[in-house]
Amino acid sequence: MNDRVYRRPDRRLVLAEGPRVISEIASLMAAAPFLWQAPRGDGHPVLVMPGLGGGDGSTAVLRGFLGSLGYRSEPWNLGTNRGPRMTDLLANLTRRLDEIYVEADEKKVSLVGWSLGGVYARLLAHLHPSKVRQVITLGSPFAGSPRSTSVYRIVRNLNNGSFEQTPANQLRLLAGEPLPGIPSSAIFSKTDGIVPWRIATQEPSEIAENIEVYASHLGLGFNPTVLYATADRLANREGEWRPMRRTGWKSVAYGPANLQDDDAHSRNQPFERATEH
Repeated sequence: MNDRVYRRPDRRLVLAEGPRVISEIASLMAAAPFLWQAPRGDGHPVLVMPGLGGGDGSTAVLRGFLGSLGYRSEPWNLGTNRGPRMTDLLANLTRRLDEIYVEADEKKVSLVGWSLGGVYARLLAHLHPSKVRQVITLGSPFAGSPRSTSVYRIVRNLNNGSFEQTPANQLRLLAGEPLPGIPSSAIFSKTDGIVPWRIATQEPSEIAENIEVYASHLGLGFNPTVLYATADRLANREGEWRPMRRTGWKSVAYGPANLQDDDAHSRNQPFERATEH
């Protein structure tokens, strides 16, 4: 269980989110030939979940890309992600997973979650491991307290100041635990302006990896390297999962995923437990 609080992203990164996401969207057309070379898998079902404040429209590019590679790319169909106090959130997530699982003739479902959607993805994997093939998170704050994020005050206010006491948020702590025998890939950016990169990463293992990209938080669902990495991970055969290899051009397009602090200032800022209100 991990409820660490880290320094929030630098204010300059927060202010740069808008311009950066515009440039990432604009880069999609130029990157089309590169994306067309992405690995293709076996067409198994993939459930894509949006981040806070987003709906299925926000994941349309990602889902469309995965659909073009032959996957059964499914929306979450729960409207706008309003956070942990959505009515019957857990029951509705479970119902949606069951629908896709049954429609796919009981093939295991891969879960892709952007930001808060990735927290939900990991939670579903913990609660229903027999139906989940793998989990891919995009800048998801599953490994620390939401107090660390740039939007914490907004979420707290939306939930009448009681965010930490909601049942869904208490379950969030479970999402930070290693997944039960399910491969997982945590895609993160050290220049994320919303979520501190440390709480979007996991302890590497034979079935758990971190993939560092150069992206904004709001642009994760549009960034060509994120789309490619997602396809690369989904192409793993069931039961034969391997971490992504950073060879050739990937050594330039993707960061080293070094989980150590990059500078002395960060090293002098130890985390603290979430005790403030």
